[in-house]
Amino acid sequence: MISPCKPAEPPAGRHDLVFVSPLGWRAMIGVRGDLAADPLVSRWSEMGWPTIRRRALPCEATGLALGLPLPPSAGKKRLSFLADIDHVTSVARPPALRQVRASAPRNWWPTLDRLDELVLRHSVDVRVFGSLAWQSLTGLDYVTAGSDLDVLCAFRRETDLDRLAADVATIEADAPMRLDGELMRADGAAVNWREFHAGTDQLLVKTIGGVVLLDRDRFISGAMGS
Repeated sequence: MISPCKPAEPPAGRHDLVFVSPLGWRAMIGVRGDLAADPLVSRWSEMGWPTIRRRALPCEATGLALGLPLPPSAGKKRLSFLADIDHVTSVARPPALRQVRASAPRNWWPTLDRLDELVLRHSVDVRVFGSLAWQSLTGLDYVTAGSDLDVLCAFRRETDLDRLAADVATIEADAPMRLDGELMRADGAAVNWREFHAGTDQLLVKTIGGVVLLDRDRFISGAMGS
């Protein structure tokens, strides 16, 4: 679901889709001379396609840090922008499994359907990012024979993460592609599902602000820091 962006309130999460006004696009491209004549970037603005929230670099003290991964036909370039928050028109979570199904290769459909079953079984919200999400959002060719399926499982406190990760591993065993992605808490902190499933004591936890090593139990409990 797309929701209005409140004034002076930046989008909260990693992987959020951020929609920018035409004025905002002109401003972002205006400071990037290398993109001024790029037909695909111009089309992006004309079509109203989204960018994605990314972690800001230390030198990016002002503005909202956005990214734009271009399709393989454009060299898989990853473009970076800074947007004025006033130019953000709306924010959305990554697309749901059922939204991207029609854009996926047919041999991916059984895997998507099995992942969709996890929603009720584990009380999770499963979203898709990466190549399949962008293919669904734009209609451009992003998915290749070697593409992963990137999933984001937003879980609740009552979710049994060990069982969830085990079920994802079982699904991957029969899948025609590699399953990549994250288990994400309500506060946006996330870990790679494969790393969690491996049972390591310390996990690499990613947030919009940075990356930190955290004890497994502390991640599950909702804690951050040392």
